Amino acid sequence: MSVALSGSNIKLRILIVTQYFWPENFRINDLAEEWINRSHEVTVLTGIPNYPLGKVFPDYKNKPDQFNTFKGCRLVRAPMFPRGQGSFSLMLNYLSFVLGASWTGLTQLKHQSFDVIFVFEPSPVTVGLPAVFLGRVKNIPVVFWALDLWPETLSAIGIVRSPILLRWISRMVTYIYNRCELVLGQSRSFIGNIQKYCYDAKKIHYFPNWAEDIYQVNSISPAVEVEYRPDLFNIVFAGNIGDAQDMPAVLDAAEKLKDDIRIRWLIVGDGRKYDWLHEEVNRRNLSRCFHLLGRYPVERMPSFYAHADALLVSLKQDPIFSMTIPGKVQSYLMAGKPILGMLDGEGKKVIEEAHAGLVSGAGDSLGLMNNILELAAMTLEERATLGNNGVTYAQREFGRDQLINKLENLLKLAIVSHREKSMVDAVKSPSFKSN
Repeated sequence: MSVALSGSNIKLRILIVTQYFWPENFRINDLAEEWINRSHEVTVLTGIPNYPLGKVFPDYKNKPDQFNTFKGCRLVRAPMFPRGQGSFSLMLNYLSFVLGASWTGLTQLKHQSFDVIFVFEPSPVTVGLPAVFLGRVKNIPVVFWALDLWPETLSAIGIVRSPILLRWISRMVTYIYNRCELVLGQSRSFIGNIQKYCYDAKKIHYFPNWAEDIYQVNSISPAVEVEYRPDLFNIVFAGNIGDAQDMPAVLDAAEKLKDDIRIRWLIVGDGRKYDWLHEEVNRRNLSRCFHLLGRYPVERMPSFYAHADALLVSLKQDPIFSMTIPGKVQSYLMAGKPILGMLDGEGKKVIEEAHAGLVSGAGDSLGLMNNILELAAMTLEERATLGNNGVTYAQREFGRDQLINKLENLLKLAIVSHREKSMVDAVKSPSFKSN
């Protein structure tokens, strides 16, 4: 180990293993940039950008060489099949990244040294397999950040229904967790679930998403793509449009309110359910009030938030989703806008503790409708108070600098722990005893 771990200005050589990275919009982009700003050396082993639509980004396809660096990070792209649209193509995407990243990491990173491997796992958990493989080959620790819980999520959204396959995936999760030096859970509720698969509870730590400063919208001009209508009550939903977001329940609430000419829905994002949502909006005659704006880069999102009188977050009703704090919750809090929640568990608890908005239970479209009407009836000052509460809570509980400082300390802990175990193993080895 070349790095000394005393002092506050330790420079680490970090290998990030993530299936998703820039130009895809994920929080790992922000983390990698921050590590570079802190003078760490960062290499990213990632896939071909195709999330969330399942098609390779045209810009990448036309000029792939322009996507080999990011803010000072070296990017190593593994060959893989795009996500496509069906369950079979999705599983092929997951498997191809495991094989592609393992081979690419072994060959293209053969002569590069690292202090630690950091795994970013919003899903799938299989991203941990090439990381564990490379950690074993290079004898370096692996830190796994679990933002999604497998196999429970697969069962909850109906991708995998076979009990035999779910048991096999459980064994794979067990294999990955127990070969990592640390496993980080994005919510406190995750910890108990992770403990079912990770035998050493001391490896498990709570580490949530942070609130990104970019989402503060006080001085941001509203997006020009949307007609500026301060006379309307604008509800903004941002992010992935998939099964987990329970768009049928959102549409039910919109349908109940479609005769209220004050209400306008702005949906910024795309995903596997985007085409379905477009068809449903037309079928339900909601196109007057329900606007699908498509996907925009992360740096544009604050301009859409600036239109919002409320920001919407929703999750399906399922025990596994009740353990999750959707990443957009932290972003919404930092935006200083009231939050409309339709979800259970940890996410609901955060919004309520922050006094940052109104929340109904998962799938409760009637409750969502009533909360919209209640928020719309509030004065601007009352809504501003909710928004300010959110910012205060985000800075206290999910402050970016304090959490990234914590993560640096966790990486150092993993390095020291791995070094100590390696020394113990060396002492126990027959070759050491014979000497």
